[in-house]
Amino acid sequence: VEFLYCDLASMKSIRQFVQRFRAKNCPLHVLVNNAGVMLVPERKTEDGFEEHFGLNYLGHFLLTNLLLDTLKQSGTHSHNARIITVSSATHYVGELHLNDLQSRYSYSPHGAYAQSKLALVLFTYRLQHLLTANGSHVTANVVDPGVVNTELYKHVFWAVKVVKWMTAWLFFKTPEEGASTSIYAAVSPEMEGAGGCYLYNEERTKSADVSYDEELQRRLWTESCKMVGIFDESSRVP
Repeated sequence: VEFLYCDLASMKSIRQFVQRFRAKNCPLHVLVNNAGVMLVPERKTEDGFEEHFGLNYLGHFLLTNLLLDTLKQSGTHSHNARIITVSSATHYVGELHLNDLQSRYSYSPHGAYAQSKLALVLFTYRLQHLLTANGSHVTANVVDPGVVNTELYKHVFWAVKVVKWMTAWLFFKTPEEGASTSIYAAVSPEMEGAGGCYLYNEERTKSADVSYDEELQRRLWTESCKMVGIFDESSRVP
């Protein structure tokens, strides 16, 4: 195991991380996009993005795109490289505001978090479409880990913390249990060659209806490319 520093809330840090990783000339068979914050007070990343959208979504969007060439070179016909992105059941109530992705006009911690998690699902489906169109040996899937007992809840209201403390043993998954579906997506032979799936408890299930809107997927992808400053190669793909 080797550690390389990467701050997903910093576009500069992400680019530096990718440079350091590429310099090692290592293959990349599995990328798990798992960083995140939840219900933080209104604040911005160093690049000026609303923190939920900037860290949870845009950071992973940029990281994945910068590593795509390495992933494509690492995958083979019999062993695809795999991209696993961790979303949340919260995406079911999320709304994507393309005219206000930064929640500048009306900030709600719950709304901003749900939007970032919906964006991750839309991103995964569009990414898989592009990978298939290019004939790449890379698959992209999205995972719902369930309700997991981690420090992600540190910004919730104090009464919720008390309830969580009292009931976590009964209703919350352990971190190990929460990781199981991501691990399943990353290494299971059953997922070989399968992409564009939403997984919960190691089973394929249906995500929110709006997440299958291909026009919304395209528009989010194009806007995301502008926001992080990369060329939108998907413009050539219908």
